[in-house]
Amino acid sequence: MTFRLSTTDSDFAARFDALVEARRGSDPDVARDVAAIIADVRERGDAAVAEYTQKFDGFDPASLNLEIAKEQCCMALDGLNAALREALALAASRIRAFHEKQKPQDSESSDDAGIRMGSRWSAVETAGLYVPGGRAAYPSSLLMNAIPALVAGVENILMVTPTPGGEINPLILAAAEIAGVHRIFRIGGAQAVAALAHGTDTIPRADVIVGPGNAWVAEAKRQLFGTVGIDMVAGPSEIVIVADGENDSEWMAADLLSQAEHDPTSQSILFTDDAGLADAVAAAVDRQIAELATAETARASWDANGAIIVVESLEDAIPLCDRLAPEHLELAVADPDPLFGRVRHAGSVFLGRMTPEAVGDYVGGPNHVLPTGRRARFSSGLSVLDFMKRTSFLECDAAGLGEIGPAAVRLAEAEGLPAHARSVAIRLAQR
Repeated sequence: MTFRLSTTDSDFAARFDALVEARRGSDPDVARDVAAIIADVRERGDAAVAEYTQKFDGFDPASLNLEIAKEQCCMALDGLNAALREALALAASRIRAFHEKQKPQDSESSDDAGIRMGSRWSAVETAGLYVPGGRAAYPSSLLMNAIPALVAGVENILMVTPTPGGEINPLILAAAEIAGVHRIFRIGGAQAVAALAHGTDTIPRADVIVGPGNAWVAEAKRQLFGTVGIDMVAGPSEIVIVADGENDSEWMAADLLSQAEHDPTSQSILFTDDAGLADAVAAAVDRQIAELATAETARASWDANGAIIVVESLEDAIPLCDRLAPEHLELAVADPDPLFGRVRHAGSVFLGRMTPEAVGDYVGGPNHVLPTGRRARFSSGLSVLDFMKRTSFLECDAAGLGEIGPAAVRLAEAEGLPAHARSVAIRLAQR
């Protein structure tokens, strides 16, 4: 039965709090297991990676090259259905165009004291991309992760992906070729993340690791943050829709299910000010689930984590949406901008009735790698900046140091750091 709430319910606050605070994470034993895998890969390198690959992916890396040759990628692209190849090319083009606009500019200025200062941006040297290959293979996600790295100017883009039985989906190889990935390795799981973070004889060490994965992959990234940079710790996917009564209930049901079919722990929530639409959408969800090839997953997700919430006005829904800080937020109304102007926390917002979240997953342009689990309160989706770093610079001449140096000396002395004070004062004395 669909979980239903109304803001007029006497217990609404408590039940909504429970919905917000519900955790859809993994078994706590995952953290322990991942820590052991990371330590093993750090200690034994390729030998540990080979053992975990044989255990989890069912093939001995010694029987195949761990690295997939570029020729295989070219063959996969050449053999791709023409319409699908065109779709991937369109997606890549739009993703690149959007991310090109994110490139930051260097800055430089001189102040009244004649002191020169500024910032210079540069790309990391090596980026590691994790591409899932277990429950499903997502070439769209590969494009979303690789293209911002290329736009940033990363010189070495490494991709790891699990290959059960040693086999890889040719669509993934084709997408890697379109995206411009430099090297691909047929390993997955926490062991792949550990190999990228620490490096092995075969796998080069990365500076940043990005890309979605299962609970073990997410936990490995969390534990290795600091050894390497990461994009985010991603959790189960989620969508929140704010819809008025003018919407087609079948459309709304399809949008809710577009996230529910990802995983049994995904979450789909509808806010509406029309009780009739709420009823119609609930019925449409049940009807559409039966038609999906992903019915088992979608049903588990909807029954465990789905919700329909009736509000007195759509404006009332926005503070509730901010509490959820969803990965995806659809504003399915004729004029979405007034509501959008009030949204504070969301990974990405889809405006109007004709902008289903799913179009953003593929060909919209903005990145679909987004914060989950209420992390949109303090973080953003993947961007070019995740593959870049800013270096500030400062230059003083004798006159400039004479202007600001005495204050530095006084502050250093006040903090009890005499060597700091001396390093400035000794220069001031010799001007």
